[in-house]
Amino acid sequence: MKKYISLLILLLCTTIFAQQKRVVTSIDTTKNKIGAEFKLTIKTDVDTLSKVVFPKLKNIGALEVIQSYPIDTVKNNDRYELIKKYGLTQFDSGKYSVPSIKILINNKPYYTDSLKVEVANVVVDTLKQKMYDIKDIIPVENTLGDWWKYLLALAILGGIGALIYWYIKKQQKKKIEEDVYKTPIERATNLLNDLEKKELWQKGEVKEYYSELTDIARNYIEEAIEIPAMESTTSELILGLRAASVKKKMTVSQETIENLERVLKQADLVKFAKSKPVEYEIAEDRNKIQKAILTLDSAIPVVVEMEEDTLLNEVQRQKQIQIQLKKKRNKRIAITIASVLFLLFATTTFLIVTKGFDYVKDNIIGHPTKELLEGEWVKSEYGNPGIIMETPKVLKRIDLTKSLPKNGMALIKEMNSFAYGSLLDNFYLMVSTYKYKQDSTSVDLKKSMEGTIQALESQGAQNMIVKQEDFQTPEGISGLKGYGTFTRINEATKSSEKLYYELLLFGQDGGLQQIMIFHEEGDSYANQISDRVLSSVELKQISK
Repeated sequence: MKKYISLLILLLCTTIFAQQKRVVTSIDTTKNKIGAEFKLTIKTDVDTLSKVVFPKLKNIGALEVIQSYPIDTVKNNDRYELIKKYGLTQFDSGKYSVPSIKILINNKPYYTDSLKVEVANVVVDTLKQKMYDIKDIIPVENTLGDWWKYLLALAILGGIGALIYWYIKKQQKKKIEEDVYKTPIERATNLLNDLEKKELWQKGEVKEYYSELTDIARNYIEEAIEIPAMESTTSELILGLRAASVKKKMTVSQETIENLERVLKQADLVKFAKSKPVEYEIAEDRNKIQKAILTLDSAIPVVVEMEEDTLLNEVQRQKQIQIQLKKKRNKRIAITIASVLFLLFATTTFLIVTKGFDYVKDNIIGHPTKELLEGEWVKSEYGNPGIIMETPKVLKRIDLTKSLPKNGMALIKEMNSFAYGSLLDNFYLMVSTYKYKQDSTSVDLKKSMEGTIQALESQGAQNMIVKQEDFQTPEGISGLKGYGTFTRINEATKSSEKLYYELLLFGQDGGLQQIMIFHEEGDSYANQISDRVLSSVELKQISK
């Protein structure tokens, strides 16, 4: 009997436990690296009428919630399986516990299982993995974002071109008019006919019509009767015309002058008082202007000159022609020079906008290291043990025996040095090779590097920053590379300059091979030269 009771109690407990186990907890991994994501998954199975609330959390225990994923719903007949995931992380190594989370199902709390996780540190082998300095920020060229610069440059060029075209056409038109119309009356008559062909007042452009009509009359009076008609008011013009007619003994009727004055005043009212004459008035004004011009032209007396006066006037006329030709020639030259300057300015502006000021400066004004980089390079062998390398110029032999201490020279059997430039130039390249008297002499590259650095400091290098790393040629020969920056005082300007340097040292049995390059810091062309030189280095075995 007791046995059956115990079995019944066990079944009841199991049933109760199964009813309580409505939340299932799991995690994708229990061990991860610092900063990596753990995915915590919570599942619950409910009917369609149940309400489930998952908490919004920023932290779960010591772990940070970096992502709260949307709830995934899976329908299974008349029930739903709800799946909620949390992305967790930790930035300190160690073992952590994911505590229980309260889930509300129909306002009744249920708890998830607690889990253990481990955050492992990142193992760094400093012996195998080299340590490097943080690189400088390199700006990314955004060509798509500079489209407005190209449009601006094209607009500037188009505007300058249109201005030059308009000016040349204007001058050509003026020249044609000067050549076609030989006399003022001929010019005035033709311009009146051209004005009628435009049909300005028929199109409603009455103000423009009267402006051109009166300008034709004023220009004729100024050229034929020689009074400043274009610069005078209507009253001043009529007074001047009356005085000129008397002085030149012109037979001009009072009616002609009054008709001219009436049209000029009508034009002033149209232009400044916005008066609007009717069509027949406009036609009458045009006829009055034409009649006045013809009357004035016929009233101008013809001067009969003596033969001597005629010859004298012909000489003067020829001089005037020469002066006019000279003025025209000078004007053409000035226009040509101005056009060339405009084009140069526009081209320079376009290049500065699209390529930058440094590009224009380096390609137009010139840059010494750019010329070296783009010149014809030479591949040669230097010293013993031989160093084969490409250089922008052939290196010249130099004597360094005086710069080395006597105790150092006592160990050297043979020394060869070659260089381009000098220590005072903006770019300097030197190659040196040494053979020691004892072939078995072991070369300590680090000590040799220290000696080279000290030699540079003795020659004026200051504030030297020294970095070292292993270097290997394409043939697999290993050496030591030193690089960094230093400052020096420019003796000419007495200012401080910052230079970048690179040193390569290779040791062979009984010999040392050395390459030294330094140049202005930030010189991109010099950097390209240095990279090309060092990538071309080939070393020869020492010859005994």
